Amino acid sequence: MKLLLLLGFLIGCYAATTRQERRFPDEFLFGTATASYQIEGGWNADDKGENIWDRMTHTKPDVIKDVSNGDIAADSYNNYKRDVEMMRELGLDAYRFSLSWSRILPNGLSNKVSEAGVAFYNNYIDEMVKYGITPMVTLYHWDLPQKLQDLGGFANPLFPDWFEDYARVVYEHFGDRVKHWITFNEPREICYEGYDTTTKAPLLNATGIGAYLCAKNLVLAHAKAYYAYKNDFAPSQGGQCGITISVNWFPPLTDSEEDQIAAELYRQAEWGIYAEPIFSAEGGFPKELSERVAQMSMEQGYPRSRMPEFTDEEREFVRGAADFFGVNHYTAFLVSAAKDTEFIVPSVYGDTGAVTSVPDEWPKSASKWLTLAPDSILNALTFLNNKYNSPVFYITENGWSIRYEDGLEDDDRIRYYRAALESVLDVLDAGITLKGYMAWSLMDNFEWMEGYTERFGLYEVDFEDPARTRTPRKSAFVYKQIIKTRVIDHEYEPERRTMTIDDGK
Repeated sequence: MKLLLLLGFLIGCYAATTRQERRFPDEFLFGTATASYQIEGGWNADDKGENIWDRMTHTKPDVIKDVSNGDIAADSYNNYKRDVEMMRELGLDAYRFSLSWSRILPNGLSNKVSEAGVAFYNNYIDEMVKYGITPMVTLYHWDLPQKLQDLGGFANPLFPDWFEDYARVVYEHFGDRVKHWITFNEPREICYEGYDTTTKAPLLNATGIGAYLCAKNLVLAHAKAYYAYKNDFAPSQGGQCGITISVNWFPPLTDSEEDQIAAELYRQAEWGIYAEPIFSAEGGFPKELSERVAQMSMEQGYPRSRMPEFTDEEREFVRGAADFFGVNHYTAFLVSAAKDTEFIVPSVYGDTGAVTSVPDEWPKSASKWLTLAPDSILNALTFLNNKYNSPVFYITENGWSIRYEDGLEDDDRIRYYRAALESVLDVLDAGITLKGYMAWSLMDNFEWMEGYTERFGLYEVDFEDPARTRTPRKSAFVYKQIIKTRVIDHEYEPERRTMTIDDGK
């Protein structure tokens, strides 16, 4: 019996040691992420121009669940020093945020640059750099200047030129301090939700056509901004430039050939039409989806495919135009083939002939689309790594929503983060080049069509308080402990709830 007890003790000690050895590398970047329209406020401060979310929320307020808007939001325009203080409290290595195009270029075009807009971002960046926090900047997170939308926005073939002009202004003003650039955040949400349907601004609803046209112009714009940086700024500034694509995991419901084909088509529609032109060896839109859309277009009476083609020159120009692949990952869905699709026909998802489902046992968040799916980060990044020849990855968003009334005790979020970060460790153990993880989000913000009814923040924001007071949730203390120790301690319980800044982290 004593021998058995001793063996049990030794095995327990070995297991504990093994767990402690699952450690994040010291150079791995831990951070948080936000977006300009969601936190800044100051919608008409100084000479800032109107953007598509300003226009939509002011003229069609009922499309937002609580009839709110981002006019003030978390008021980071006036509270940016508190934002950086929160980053220091958490001990962040990096902070990913986006620039408001219309705050920098009020007319959308580069003939007029706002001194006040440039000064705001200079101050924000300087405050981060002052305390050793790496700024990771997204050029576009959904808030297109309204004047450009009036000219067709992403559907206008001149859009890639407009975006390159804007990018060059930004590189010129901030590139001496910013070394991580992301051109676009989540092309699917821009093109499908904004152009193919009515779940994001500008509510274009050009179903079956708008998203594909948007997708082509977006990846061309990305490539123009990428090469502008690589050729004219990177040699002196020494940074890198990539793109962020939302990549949730979509496995087939069964092992049947029909479900496997449906799952692949769904992945191509979800992220492949944006990732394939940039990261695949062939370039251009995904072959199988392109062929299916062409066939369906003919059957539907169109004179040509609803999906535009890349010329050989365009295909070559876009292919390889990224230094890294930013992945926004939240959840997973099971995909199956279906004779009667749940989607509008024609539409991007109607073209897949697939439907999705979620097992009842997966824990659910406050967002109807977000569940805790097992091993989804590992599965998604393994798939991307194998498909696109092992690019450099950053997880640029990952998070969990609670209801606005849930307050500071967010144990479900803690469970989600720990599970997600265990999956990140599995990714690292698999030898995949993943260099950082940005939690969504630093603080509560305007959650797009859900307004302020859903909260993703590590810090609670009191939107009833004119000062927009920020208070750390329980998850903030847990995330801080993970960053500090580089280990996930599932037994850790914060003893105190007063956040302090630790010198040297």
